[in-house]
Amino acid sequence: MDLDYEKLLERAREGLKDDDGNSERFTPPVPEILHEGSKKTIIRNFSEILDVLRRDETHLYKFLLQELGTAGTVNNRRLVLQGRVPEKKIKERVVSYIDTFVICQECNRPDTDFIKRGRTLFLDCQACGGKRPIRTKLVV
Repeated sequence: MDLDYEKLLERAREGLKDDDGNSERFTPPVPEILHEGSKKTIIRNFSEILDVLRRDETHLYKFLLQELGTAGTVNNRRLVLQGRVPEKKIKERVVSYIDTFVICQECNRPDTDFIKRGRTLFLDCQACGGKRPIRTKLVV
């Protein structure tokens, strides 16, 4: 009986299920951007982003309009922005929203909700119990 370490290790690995280690990782959907001429920019998967982030449509909508400096409407669960907004700029603002309003700074998990005490808005983490004030001019 040959007890070669490499052969035993290979046999043990064959018995394990294939796992890339990303089961706990939070991966929000990337905004799917569509430009209609020079007059409109559409985020096609706006509702999918809202579902994954577990946030109110109006909150993300107002944040993006304010940050991108444009007007827009929600139509058929898509966000339609006026003007041609660069795709990179939209993606950066969505990441900024996630960092500010979704991810807990203590445990880096997206299991958070808003709590309003007086005039202060707090991000309340359901995973670790952490609470932090959100410093922004956007009102929930």
